[in-house]
Amino acid sequence: MRHGVDPAVPVVTFQPISRPERTTILDPSGNHPFSATATRAPLAGVRLVLAIALVAVSPTLACRADQAPAGSTAGPPPPLPPWRLVWHDEFDGTALDTTKWVRETGGNGWGNGELEFYTNRVENARVENGYLVIEARREAFGNQAYTSARLKTQGLGVWKYGRIEARIQITRGQGLWPAFWMLGDNIPQVGWPTCGEIDIMENIGKEPGRVHGTVHGPNYSGANGISSAYSLSTGAFADDFHVFAIEWQPNAIQWFVDSTLYKTVLPSDLPGPWVYDHPFFILLNVAVGGYWPGSPDTTTVFPQTMRVDYVRVSQR
Repeated sequence: MRHGVDPAVPVVTFQPISRPERTTILDPSGNHPFSATATRAPLAGVRLVLAIALVAVSPTLACRADQAPAGSTAGPPPPLPPWRLVWHDEFDGTALDTTKWVRETGGNGWGNGELEFYTNRVENARVENGYLVIEARREAFGNQAYTSARLKTQGLGVWKYGRIEARIQITRGQGLWPAFWMLGDNIPQVGWPTCGEIDIMENIGKEPGRVHGTVHGPNYSGANGISSAYSLSTGAFADDFHVFAIEWQPNAIQWFVDSTLYKTVLPSDLPGPWVYDHPFFILLNVAVGGYWPGSPDTTTVFPQTMRVDYVRVSQR
């Protein structure tokens, strides 16, 4: 339907009327002659009536020409409200803020065949020169040949929906596995992967210019997680800081690197249930070795550090 035309008024096309020559022809039965002029005369009358009707309704058409057609919307939808910062750590102090972070310890492989022992020592996690520093070291500790740190907000901070971001310079080298991720806070009750996992950023050392964003849940966990990768055009992620973020809504999760959107996951994309409808907590760690990255080799230099400038959570 054209803009400005009332759908209740018929659109009529008019043609000029020329006077016909008088012609005698037979009727369809071929028996009786009749006048073509006489036949066309009533048509001319109909056209005159329609022309008068058009003149009568033209003011209505003119009055409605600037109105939107029925059923159309009045302009674009209103913009979303701005993000509001609700939690953050800028790491500007002299020590790790234990009101925000828990040091998780252990060296049991973490279900991935990892080779590090996560400690609670400052050698492996500390605040230094305005950054959180997580340091992986080649040293025997407990039952493992490497040490590192794994920090989480579990029990101190959990969030349902929002923009979760961190500015990070990751580690470098074969066998290193830095990560910025989230787990559902109901993991003590339902276990993994039913609790859900959102990997905001993972890197494996043998892919220096690539990071991965992934979700894990029932029927799509481990190697079957729903994942996408983002690659730099040149260089390695360890060369500089980058901002890694998700924007998490009730029915969508979007992944960003330095403000570039590279992946969106919807419930319809998953081969199992959408388990991202409850609070999650944040984790930061550097793993060493494991089934996915493989073990360090002779090219891997230790110690390796992941530096975190900030972690921020915003909501609308």
